[in-house]
Amino acid sequence: MEKLIKINPRDNVAVAIEPLFKGDIICLDGVTYTLVTDLPAGHKMALVDIASGEKVIKYGYPIGYATQDIPKGSHVHAFNIRTLLSEEAEYTWNEKKAGEYLALAAERELRWKDKIPTIKAYERSNGDIGIRNELWIIPTVGCVNRIGENLSAWASQNLDVRDGVHVWTHPFGCSQLGGDHENTRKILADLVHHPNAGGVLVLSLGCENNTPESFRELVGQVDESRVKFLTCQKVENEIEAGRQLLAQIAEEMARDRRTSVSMSRLRVGFKCGGSDGFSGITANPLVGRFCDELTAMGGTAILTEVPEMFGAEQILMDRAKDRKTFEDVVRLINNFKHYFTSHGQVVYENPSPGNKAGGISTLEDKSLGCVQKGGDSVVTAVAEYGDRITTPGLNLLSGPGNDIVSTTVQAAAGAHMILFTTGRGTPLGSPVPTVKVATNNELAKNKANWIDFNAGRLLVEDASSVTNDLLQYVVKVASGEIRTRNEINGYAEISIFKDGVVL
Repeated sequence: MEKLIKINPRDNVAVAIEPLFKGDIICLDGVTYTLVTDLPAGHKMALVDIASGEKVIKYGYPIGYATQDIPKGSHVHAFNIRTLLSEEAEYTWNEKKAGEYLALAAERELRWKDKIPTIKAYERSNGDIGIRNELWIIPTVGCVNRIGENLSAWASQNLDVRDGVHVWTHPFGCSQLGGDHENTRKILADLVHHPNAGGVLVLSLGCENNTPESFRELVGQVDESRVKFLTCQKVENEIEAGRQLLAQIAEEMARDRRTSVSMSRLRVGFKCGGSDGFSGITANPLVGRFCDELTAMGGTAILTEVPEMFGAEQILMDRAKDRKTFEDVVRLINNFKHYFTSHGQVVYENPSPGNKAGGISTLEDKSLGCVQKGGDSVVTAVAEYGDRITTPGLNLLSGPGNDIVSTTVQAAAGAHMILFTTGRGTPLGSPVPTVKVATNNELAKNKANWIDFNAGRLLVEDASSVTNDLLQYVVKVASGEIRTRNEINGYAEISIFKDGVVL
């Protein structure tokens, strides 16, 4: 195995596959390099002398500029490069490039014609499918969280619910204004409709801003045998009333059975958290290859973390299916930049300390790795925060980079599962099965209780073979043959985006 990897022929840096040390002599592409500094795994080494002010190139794109002269063989990192990003940027629609990506997508679609895999899923009465048959309790306001937990514990012990019982606690639903109040209502209403829930108990207090009546109206049409509403202030004993309703729902769910359906009906969200220098080399490109195959089958992919598109957004814009979609992507990016600047913050206040320790130096460095989760797929639609995804193909969804907030909005948008890449490791689980994909072998070995799939294999194995293994793994998760680590550990939670005043 090589000790350094040059990701793109245009790059003037390479990434260390293992720790290297001052004085080590390394050969790459027929050129010999002598390390003039120590180099941790995942970090970058200068392949040429880089002058102060000169652009540092990785993934074939600038990830910043040198703040001092960087000799060949030196460590290139946050201490000697800076971002090139600013709050203002001009974007252009490239119809020729868009056409090239559309042609590439058409070729992939032909390869899957009449060969799309099937999964075992639950057919829902509204025409959707679910890959789990869980019983969910959704509080409309944080005041009833503990009641929901009480009911969830009882149902887990006393009802025969095949895939488990969850209560999605949160601190909101009252004392919020404007956009925050509506965001809370939209996300909770989305969860009521999620197809992984075979049944739902909506639990209200009665006096909250998110009134039971207005929330019921927002939720709209439901299967009333499977979605029940309980207002605690209107019953003498809310625990007893809740138990009765849960028992009725569970009785209805007991009739459900998995049937064979096309994988084209699957919706998968893509997320990264605790990224490192290998994220853009192994796990994210692997998920990107899966994205290309899923969308070629007619499936739906969801990419969010808008701030982690900054510096790589033109790549996504070049893949917009048409000019209108391009303009929607531009609006998505600029609106999130405005969110930063309206709070007096710069758009490039990223990466995190953990990202930097793992070898990521600037936001461009992080973003260029991050967007690889979308592969080469055509961007077919752009969705606002709280929207439910209805368009097959690669969808860009408005949401922040924060792990819990972004996995929640993907689940609320309708993702049946999430592929979550990580180089540092995280136990986080979303409301849907959350497949943790490790970027490196060490993490996969040391945190096997968190990790579902090891993308570090790509450093020594054929990419097509590893991609096929991931695809087969997803089929098994979707079919209920495999439970993800977050499901086994019982790690699942939600968080709702907040921007404004709390009364």
